[in-house]
Amino acid sequence: MNMTGKEGEIVGHTGVIARYRSLLPVEAGLPIVTLGEGSTPLIECSKLAAAICFPGRVFVKCEGLNPTGSFKDRGMTVAVTKAKASGARALLCASTGNTSASAAAYAARAGLTCAVVLPAGKIATGKMVQAIAHGARIVSIDGNFDDALRLVRELGASGEFSIVNSINPDRIAGQKTAAFEIVDQLGEAPFLHLLPLGNAGNISAYWAGYRHYYELGRSKSLPLMVGVQAEGAAPIFRGYKIDHPETVASAIRIGNPASWGSAETAVQESGGGVEIASDAEILHAQEWLARHEGIFVEPASAAPIAALLQLGERRFQNQSFPSKKTAIIVCTVTGHGLKDPEIIAQRFSAEKTVAAEREAVRAAILT
Repeated sequence: MNMTGKEGEIVGHTGVIARYRSLLPVEAGLPIVTLGEGSTPLIECSKLAAAICFPGRVFVKCEGLNPTGSFKDRGMTVAVTKAKASGARALLCASTGNTSASAAAYAARAGLTCAVVLPAGKIATGKMVQAIAHGARIVSIDGNFDDALRLVRELGASGEFSIVNSINPDRIAGQKTAAFEIVDQLGEAPFLHLLPLGNAGNISAYWAGYRHYYELGRSKSLPLMVGVQAEGAAPIFRGYKIDHPETVASAIRIGNPASWGSAETAVQESGGGVEIASDAEILHAQEWLARHEGIFVEPASAAPIAALLQLGERRFQNQSFPSKKTAIIVCTVTGHGLKDPEIIAQRFSAEKTVAAEREAVRAAILT
């Protein structure tokens, strides 16, 4: 971290608004609500490239290293900054977990009340704990995420609350900064970009970000955008609403995405596609990435990795990869593995104890 600056000033990680303010809907002089989000690492994964026999380079954009452990912080800093400036007193969101954690943290930072509507029994403990810790008012409903979002829309219509879901355009604007960073980090847009596809705001935001940079002349090309859904929660892939979506990847367990239309636009305009991965493939990819590349992600984030690993057996529909070694693939992993640790923990039985003796411990290590 760069610590040089004026006397008494600490200069370092200042957040996405300070870095990209001229490209965001945040007026000069407006006080920023930030936790130092953004500037997440873009990690090259050579083993992943080898596993799919890709002749170029594969990178993983680790959004789980944002302040609350997910990509949601990028949009939340903009949404909460604008909400506070407009005089809002309370924030409201529906959530599968990550939005609630981020909204609660930024509300606490801003000194605002935060209310969260959640589907009962469908939220990972790690995410629920975050919202509780930051003082959010949590309402659990007998229904799924789509029901929660419907209720939030109805409540927000009164003007009593400021909605901070991705239906808020300020959220999408903030999330565009991830695409800006990738181009800044690589020097150009990638050939192909894959990311999880749940409520569909993120793929829409990335595409808007890539287009924005392209129009400014900061990149010479645009990537193919590929969203990956869980097999049991794949409304965009299948072309119809899923009334009862089910998947271990709770962050993308959504049957009627709010940004469905804009996501389809991103896919169509970019020449990309929508893929699906089974729960078994997602859990395998989660374990594979952790054990081979040292990157631990929540199940939803493993969906694009699962899709890449499938390339060893098949290509994306109607799409072949270039042979140029300069070709680059980027996968966004949206949330840290500690967000949703229960599933992976359950896959391993409790280890038996051994005697507190050197040879016993050595034998346990080597067997």
